[in-house]
Amino acid sequence: MPTGDHRHSSDLRDFWHRLQTGVSVAVAAPTPEKLLGVRDGVLRYFRENLGRPISAAVVPQPDQSDQATGLPISDEEAFELASRRAGKLADRLGDAYHFYVASEGTLHPIEVDGTARWFVRNWTLVRSPVGDAWGGSGTVELPPRLVSGLGGEQVPFSIPGTRRGGGMMSSITGGVETRRQATALATTNALATLFYGMLEGRPGHRPG
Repeated sequence: MPTGDHRHSSDLRDFWHRLQTGVSVAVAAPTPEKLLGVRDGVLRYFRENLGRPISAAVVPQPDQSDQATGLPISDEEAFELASRRAGKLADRLGDAYHFYVASEGTLHPIEVDGTARWFVRNWTLVRSPVGDAWGGSGTVELPPRLVSGLGGEQVPFSIPGTRRGGGMMSSITGGVETRRQATALATTNALATLFYGMLEGRPGHRPG
């Protein structure tokens, strides 16, 4: 009789072989930039690790129960929200997709020498039958001169043009780093953690 570990290894191999012809991804409550970012991140990860192009069907899944404000939230709030959204998708859709993804932008303070410094970044949760993993984007600090003396509830409004200009990160960097790019990097990093050890870090290598 096979052991639980043997069954788990078999499930992982079966799941991996299902990915060889294409990837299906459900994205929770996405904006167009988030949706494209998730797609970019998925394509990059599998292209580089399989050594060949792979198709990706990335499907938006609006979540009417969570009314987004459009403003960045804290890291803790982002983790709670993304976990709830991805979990709802997995519960509702079962094995219809390979991956269930939720991605959130955050605005988080860190105290440095007694002063709050504010940082913008993106977190992505990837949930799948083989496990869950988080990935983060790069981090950009809000210019201190723009947030000095502001309360936490005022900081999200301190950077102009965030809604139409591709997000707060894009506004700060002058478009060098966009919400789409941040989402893509966070998604790629989450997949790297999820599949660590299965690819052994060698592009083109497939588990047996």
